[in-house]
Amino acid sequence: MGSGECRSNDYGAAAYWDARYSSGSPASGGGGKFFDWYQTYAALRPLLRARIPAASRVLMLGCGNSLLSEDMAKDGYKDIVNIDISSVVIEQMREKHKEIPQLTYMQMDVRDMNFFGDESFDCVLDKGTLDAMMITYGAPKERVPLLCQAGCSRSITLYIMPTPRYQLKMSKGAPQPTMEEVALTEDGQLPPDYVLKDPESHFIYICHKLAVQEANCRATEPEETTNAN
Repeated sequence: MGSGECRSNDYGAAAYWDARYSSGSPASGGGGKFFDWYQTYAALRPLLRARIPAASRVLMLGCGNSLLSEDMAKDGYKDIVNIDISSVVIEQMREKHKEIPQLTYMQMDVRDMNFFGDESFDCVLDKGTLDAMMITYGAPKERVPLLCQAGCSRSITLYIMPTPRYQLKMSKGAPQPTMEEVALTEDGQLPPDYVLKDPESHFIYICHKLAVQEANCRATEPEETTNAN
């Protein structure tokens, strides 16, 4: 297989995404159309606004041709750097948003971001990039081990959000986005008695980087406190 070739669903290859974004099918996110995976900004807004101040410098991983960055800019966010492995979509989005100075676009592989120095961003957002690269569903058993790497001090909060289709069905035509914070078990899994209302629910992980002192305090907390979580 040549360097410019890829398998039909080789989600980690630039060639796959270049071909997809060059296609004329809006259903696949091609033809210069916008395409949002999972949830819209309107649905995610309460969570994002509560966690990310508008003055934050935000890095959007695998931005694709989602409306998320544009909607965030319209909502007051000042500095969003968008990166994607596909040079095709980066050029498309750069042209579309040339009148929005809050948005910057760069072609980059998320597996090699040495271009950015340490502590370059206040927040990093990923809406589907890891899922595409791993080709796995985003449930805790698939994700938490990746987020809990040795040497990384962070707290992890999980929110579960039904799909827009499920919300539409349950609300009888007037969907109201809902999300639920769920306490993970000690080994980073869903509680054994937890039942998903929507089997295809979306999982949202918030990883908060801890300062060294804060991380040390958490590591020495009494055992009963840890068990209570």
